[in-house]
Amino acid sequence: MPDRLAGKRALITGASSGIGAATARAFVAEGARVVLLARRRGPLEALAAEFGDAAAVITADVGVAAEAHAAVAAAIEQLGDLDVVVNCAGVSWPANLEDIDDDNWRQVIDINLSGSFYVGRDAGLHMRESGGGTIVNLASEMSVRAAGMYVAYCASKAGVVGLTRGLAAELAPDVTVNAICPGPVDTPMLEAEFATIGEGSREEALDEVPLKRFATPDEVAAGILYLAADAPYATGATLELDGGTTVI
Repeated sequence: MPDRLAGKRALITGASSGIGAATARAFVAEGARVVLLARRRGPLEALAAEFGDAAAVITADVGVAAEAHAAVAAAIEQLGDLDVVVNCAGVSWPANLEDIDDDNWRQVIDINLSGSFYVGRDAGLHMRESGGGTIVNLASEMSVRAAGMYVAYCASKAGVVGLTRGLAAELAPDVTVNAICPGPVDTPMLEAEFATIGEGSREEALDEVPLKRFATPDEVAAGILYLAADAPYATGATLELDGGTTVI
């Protein structure tokens, strides 16, 4: 089905790399116009250059309420309206419990969970008033699994699933809200995690995946595209795209 998002206007957070950038490419290929949002302007502008007039760039920290609010308003102004929001912005800094200080905890919760709320609230209310739309949140296998050194990340991503269901209940029937829950994805963020944890961590992570490989960002983007374009009767749902990690 070509042009599944023809004429749609989308805001993608965390678009500077990894899953967010792959989602932007998938959306533009299917006919959408996109606003790319992240904290770093350079990577966003490099990505936008691939898309010509189909993309605009906004820099903001979605973990700061005022910046997220302004970014959603700017995206609506840039695009003329808003049909789809994808909350990909996220961070992960593995740390032992005794090393998680208050600032580290707040940063993970602020960006991963609060950022998804701020953007989802403002965009969802606008879309409800303007005729409808859809929101896709990036959760994780860690929403339902657990691992040492990931206390803050697990809490934030479990919160994203709860947030998704709450938003879905409140914004129905006009706006659908769903979440995708990837397992390990071959991104720069994952490589940074392995470097932090230390030798052997990549091999250990791979051993826990029944399919014996990590996902690619494009595979996760395909799942996000499905939820955004092909699942109009889904809301409050989670799509597990984890290579089987949550079934063992």
